[in-house]
Amino acid sequence: MFTWLGRLAFRRARLLLIITGLVVAVAGVLATGAMERLKVGGFLDPEAPSTEAAELIDSQFGGQANIVFLVEATEGAGEGAGEDAGEGSGGGSVDSPAVREAGERLTERLAAEPELSNVVSYWSTGARALKSTDDRYAVVTAHVAGDEHEALEHTQDLHDEYEGSLGAAEVTFGGWQGVNRDIFENVMTSLAIAEAIAVPLTLILLLAAFGSVVAATLPLAIGLLAIVGTFGLLSVLGSVTDVSIFSANLTTALGLGLGIDYALLIVARYRERLTAGDSVEDALVNTVRTAGRTIVFSAAIVAASLATMLLFPLYFLRSFAYAGIGVVTIAALAALFVVPALLALLGHRINAGKLPWVTGIRGGDAPFWGRLARGVARRPLLAVLPVAAVLLVAASPLLGVQFGTPDERVLRDDVASREVSTTLREDFEGFDDSAIEVVTTTGLSDEALADLATRISERPGVVQVETSGGVYASGQAVPGARPAAERGSDDAEWLTVATDLTPKSDEATDLVRDLRAMEVNAGDPGGGEATTLLVGGTDAELIDTRDAIGSRLALALAVIVLITFLVLFLFTGSVVQPLRALLLNGLGLVATLGAMVWVFQEGHLSGLLGFTPQPTDSAMSVLIFCVVFGLAMDYEVFVIARIKEMHDAGLGDREAVEQGLSRTGRIVSTAAGLLAVSFLAFGTSSINFVQMFGLGAGLAILLDAVLIRGVLVPGSLALLGRAAWWLPGPLKPVHARLGLSEAPEEAAPPPAPAAGSGDAGPPKRPVASGRR
Repeated sequence: MFTWLGRLAFRRARLLLIITGLVVAVAGVLATGAMERLKVGGFLDPEAPSTEAAELIDSQFGGQANIVFLVEATEGAGEGAGEDAGEGSGGGSVDSPAVREAGERLTERLAAEPELSNVVSYWSTGARALKSTDDRYAVVTAHVAGDEHEALEHTQDLHDEYEGSLGAAEVTFGGWQGVNRDIFENVMTSLAIAEAIAVPLTLILLLAAFGSVVAATLPLAIGLLAIVGTFGLLSVLGSVTDVSIFSANLTTALGLGLGIDYALLIVARYRERLTAGDSVEDALVNTVRTAGRTIVFSAAIVAASLATMLLFPLYFLRSFAYAGIGVVTIAALAALFVVPALLALLGHRINAGKLPWVTGIRGGDAPFWGRLARGVARRPLLAVLPVAAVLLVAASPLLGVQFGTPDERVLRDDVASREVSTTLREDFEGFDDSAIEVVTTTGLSDEALADLATRISERPGVVQVETSGGVYASGQAVPGARPAAERGSDDAEWLTVATDLTPKSDEATDLVRDLRAMEVNAGDPGGGEATTLLVGGTDAELIDTRDAIGSRLALALAVIVLITFLVLFLFTGSVVQPLRALLLNGLGLVATLGAMVWVFQEGHLSGLLGFTPQPTDSAMSVLIFCVVFGLAMDYEVFVIARIKEMHDAGLGDREAVEQGLSRTGRIVSTAAGLLAVSFLAFGTSSINFVQMFGLGAGLAILLDAVLIRGVLVPGSLALLGRAAWWLPGPLKPVHARLGLSEAPEEAAPPPAPAAGSGDAGPPKRPVASGRR
């Protein structure tokens, strides 16, 4: 099959490139609207109780507050205020006539906005909880209607209209929708900065790798083609289903990286064949036959690893699966069809534009990697054990991992919406923007509602409970206190539980579980029937997100291991090689995750990177696992393909490893360096989980290329010896039937080594492909 592809590319090069141009043009048109169709959210399980609670509040009561206008008095200290007005504040008072007039005017304007509901203001209700303890701040809260995309558009319009000076006061935008708006803006900025860093740096590294302008620009062009094609795909998907905007980060990094990886493998192998004396056609056919097969298996494993994210209900994770599968497929197709077609037209001109001061990858061996493999093989335990120990030490912080979900702390502490959350938490009493929301699935009698609110208000950590029948604190109704919004109907009751507990702490999540376990009798409205309590809010969402990921994690692991085993079995014709690869790559993976816990949870390097330490993001951990696992297997296939080729050509076990690593070490290290640049560029982001993704994936790639491919692979193969290629007798017919390989007579021997490389070359005797 791959020989046929090589001949097709040589004979129909122009036709393939014309078709490619048309496809890219269509994808480019679609890609222009991609960002408008992507959404900021996707971190919640749509079937979770907390989501049901939010939907019920939206449908029955106009929605819970998701936007906060923090009003700061900038003049009028103490004028017309209460007894404690302005005491110790050093600023104005929200009770001064000028600020009050401004606040009332703001409230009226917001109440008239068609996209807002449940507009609640300190000046319209007089609720003490809506004013800071020093009287300097007051809030207006509201619910922004629409789905995530519509709500984001409305939020941006409201921000542009109301943020800033209000005469005697200053308005700052906050709440969860304010946080979403700032996240969106920062993601767009992060993408621009990352691309501005990655693209030119990648071109410089490619020039250093190839020593030729033409050869260097070809892989970069394929990477950009993969990015454009995937954005076009996301644009289409975004019009029919929910797709997270964060998938754009993976598209940019993985598209640039894998497109370059695959093109690099093809171009390097093609130049190697030309160096060995092949004609252009023979060089192209042999390149596609060998490197093309490697790319197909590599892409299959990477795509399978990313596809496991489809098992999770969070569309944040599913979006990365869409982007990952798309970018891998497009990059592989471009490497199999577009790159060979370009090489067919370029011929020997692939080396045009030579840089005389750069040696580059021209073919033959990389002596350093061969010597490294030889040294490791002589003392495998002495080489393997220290590296394994280092990786296990790096993994040790996983023992103390705590999983969480995103909140305003993902932003830098000087971002406006985060500053609003900090002010609400530190300067207000009784107002909780992380309050627990409790909804009943039936109406309640007055007695049943009072009983429920009383029992909830008695629980440790609860400050007050706001209901349709009044406000409760410490087990009793607060005289004269009334709810700020409509909270009761014949079909449901809505209670807001404000606490003094740290959001997302063990105490807060324990309270959510206690509330969910409560039994409530509806009383007369429900005919005496029991009602169900749906508990929402940030703490409930944390519990539900953990459950949504945890309940499917074992299945995802089983699927990814099974698929990887089967693909590597078909690729290598061995049952030992897949097990070895899974073990070594798993070791690198836990080391990476442990390092991310050490940095982002424990706070090391927080000053340098500018983030706030917090529990490890659950969804991001799954994403890093799937991406890193797939990329590790990508390089596994690169290396083991050449080792197997040498083994099938008749070299001994150790010689095959040495020659295989010698001929792939430079390519793998170059590809890894280029791919790591694409990911590490996201370390400049101002969103901490984007930083975690970029740094985690970049670190994993470098660890894999240097320690695992350079030391653990040759060391483990030396320890296994001939057993590394063991295939049980009953499975030999299975592999012979299903294994994707070329006929033995089409195989070409490896090229002669460059002078002085120290490569003795393969033995003269021919050995059939598939020999074990």
